[in-house]
Parts: sequence; C-alpha cells; structure tokens
Amino acid sequence: MEELKNANNDEKQTGVEDKKEDFQSNEDIKKSSNENKGAETGNDSQENKAIALLSYISILFLIPLLLKKSSAFCQFHAKQGMVLFIVEVVGWFLTPFFGLGVLVNLFALILMIMGIINVLNNETKKLPLIGDFADKFNL
Repeated sequence: MEELKNANNDEKQTGVEDKKEDFQSNEDIKKSSNENKGAETGNDSQENKAIALLSYISILFLIPLLLKKSSAFCQFHAKQGMVLFIVEVVGWFLTPFFGLGVLVNLFALILMIMGIINVLNNETKKLPLIGDFADKFNL
C-alpha cells in the first residue's frame, strides 16, 4: 500500500516538473521572439552604436553629425551631443567669472553619462533640460 502512495507521489512530482519545464521553454520562446523584434527594428541603432557613442564626447559629436546623416539614431544623439557641448563651453566661460562653471560642467558630465547609457541600450530618450533644445535643430 505504501509503495502505491510513493508511486503516486513520484508521478505527481514528475508531472509538476514537466509543467515547469514547459513553462520555462515557453518563456524562452517569448524572450527569443522579443529579441528578434528588437533586432529587426533596431538595425540602425545596432549598426551605428559605436559612432553614436562619440556624440557625447565633447566636440566629437561632429563625427556622427556629418558622417551618418542617413541614420536617425546617430542624428538624434549627435544633436543632443551638440547641445551638451554648448553647455560645456558655457560652463568653461562661467568658471573664472562666477565659479558656477563647476556646477554646469558637473551637470554636463551627468548628462554625458546618461546619453552614453541611452546609446548602449539602443534608446532615443531625450536628456533632461537639453533634449527639447536638441529637437529644434534641423541639420
């Protein structure tokens, strides 16, 4: 009698394990289909990620701005990089006069890091405070 109970318990456990495996395989399928969708829609961002990164390194925003005019991803980040560069230059000029340049350049550094993270994540998020200004440029 006890052997029957053990056999039934074993069958129940294997049934639960099979369901877990099915669930995990379904999750894997969903993940792979989501990755494929991102690959189809994100070709521009994947191909131009390295060049778009240059947008947030001082005057190097000119490289993606001039070389990748057909890439919406590069142009988006290059315009933000251009506005960020203008903020940095203003910070350099404010430093000797008011000492505010340190705060402006710290703000610019934070925005630079945020922009680089956006590029690495293939995102086109506007940076705080300067993103709207960048949209106004039609280059």
